[in-house]
Amino acid sequence: MPSESSFDVVSKVDRQEVDNALNQAAKEISQRYDFKGTDAEVRWSGETILMRANSEDRVNAVLDVLQTKLIKRGISLKALDACEPRPSGKEYRIEASLKEGLSQELAKKIGKIIRDEGPKGVKTQVTGEEMRVSSKSRDDLQDVIALLKGADLDAALQFVNYR
Repeated sequence: MPSESSFDVVSKVDRQEVDNALNQAAKEISQRYDFKGTDAEVRWSGETILMRANSEDRVNAVLDVLQTKLIKRGISLKALDACEPRPSGKEYRIEASLKEGLSQELAKKIGKIIRDEGPKGVKTQVTGEEMRVSSKSRDDLQDVIALLKGADLDAALQFVNYR
């Protein structure tokens, strides 16, 4: 009888890569001609990313530069939760936070997708902010990974501890 194979479904963000993307975006904003004189900047503010500029269009452009840098660094935009631009005195601000961990609601949604559309004999188990998926067949696990990659979920998923 073959032993069970498994993997974990998690939603984590590499903070170092986000920090690198943020530094690249800040450097580009300081050097680009269309940002001259707009007081545009992007920086960490505690656990959130703060973007500011003197107009709504410019602060949206700052967000676009940051998103471009995140994509180039391999970070899914589903992990970035940016609010709408809001005026703050003479400037506009956008605050963005990073979404990490599987919520109970999202874990239930993933479990339902696997039960309904996945191969039979695949078991799921939620522990904290991650979900373990196990099966006797590695091919079934590959099918589940492909199924979850194709699913329209509002979180950046990673598949770790595949054994």
